[in-house]
Amino acid sequence: MKKFLAALLVISVVLLTVSTSCKQKEEGTVKIGAIFAVTGGASFLGAPEARTAEMVVDEINAAGGINGKQIKLIIKDSAANPEKAISFTKQLIEEDKVVAIIGPSTSGETMQIKDLCESYKVPLVAAAAAEAIVDPVAGYVFKTPQKDSYVAKWIFETMQSMGIKRIGVVAANSGFGNAGKGQLEKYAPDFGIEILIAETYDRAATDLTALLTKLKAQNVDAVVNWSIVPAQSIVPKNMKQLGMDVPLFQSHGFGNIKYVEAAGEAAEGIIFPAGRLLIAEKLPDGHPQKENLVAYKSAYESKFGEDVSTFGGHAYDAIMLIVEAIKKADSLERTDIRNALESISGFPGTGGIFTFSPSDHNGLGMDSLEMLTVRNGQFDFLK
Repeated sequence: MKKFLAALLVISVVLLTVSTSCKQKEEGTVKIGAIFAVTGGASFLGAPEARTAEMVVDEINAAGGINGKQIKLIIKDSAANPEKAISFTKQLIEEDKVVAIIGPSTSGETMQIKDLCESYKVPLVAAAAAEAIVDPVAGYVFKTPQKDSYVAKWIFETMQSMGIKRIGVVAANSGFGNAGKGQLEKYAPDFGIEILIAETYDRAATDLTALLTKLKAQNVDAVVNWSIVPAQSIVPKNMKQLGMDVPLFQSHGFGNIKYVEAAGEAAEGIIFPAGRLLIAEKLPDGHPQKENLVAYKSAYESKFGEDVSTFGGHAYDAIMLIVEAIKKADSLERTDIRNALESISGFPGTGGIFTFSPSDHNGLGMDSLEMLTVRNGQFDFLK
């Protein structure tokens, strides 16, 4: 009996030690959730976002973490499915007890979960672009890609300089596509641009010949395509097949060289606004973003053996902004992190220099964008 009691005492002590050790280990971590479309039709966005987030977290942890605490990054693959995004958001908040969430990859998903994050008072830094994510401002919701309206205005300013006045618009029937189409229709009159025809297509479309034939019949001066799906590569190929010798403008969703590779020769000459990450090495020395952009680009491409994209950059900015907010707050309370996020000013990211405020949860201006083109199969400044 004594031997049994002694053994029981040893087991109890071991269990207590293990339990205490686990608790201390858990208390020594910062849990951050991430929802990315790692697989599926939007994987060109989500896969580089997930890789970037993991790489950055590994680097931060290797350097000592945040205020002495290691980051535990919990990534969920939504495959761009809004229902999955909702389920994962609840799981990250209720079960994993994360202090903040980065992502999702697409606007449709983000619009579905923003109210959840708001009701739970959990900071969300989205990697999706639709302006409606932060307009009107929601207390706990921020985003890193540039505003749709800025992109539309950049496109129209460039068209003005090229003497383009009559255009056709095509957009994916998605949250991002519909939002962009709305911005184009809203601002076109301000620039003397007439949209002769505006059509949407299914995000899974593999042939847009019939749709583009409608635009060709209108004798448009240029075409604007607004999407993030693989159809971005189909549009230029179908235009080439139809003999549509007019400029093709894309949205900032075109910022992945894989879209160029998929379109082949048809991608040559495409024009689109984007952040400066894609042409980081071509920036003049002394540019306030260059050092940061080149460092991230070099680290990512060396580690993963593929070209960097603006989408990975959106995740980089999201995780770095959360880290900066936690440092500033010196707290893991969600409300403190939210307040610290809103007070960030002059923070250099891949998308631009972020300055948030109570009335601006995107934090970027028109000057965060450059007008780019595809030249010899590579991204370059539009000259």
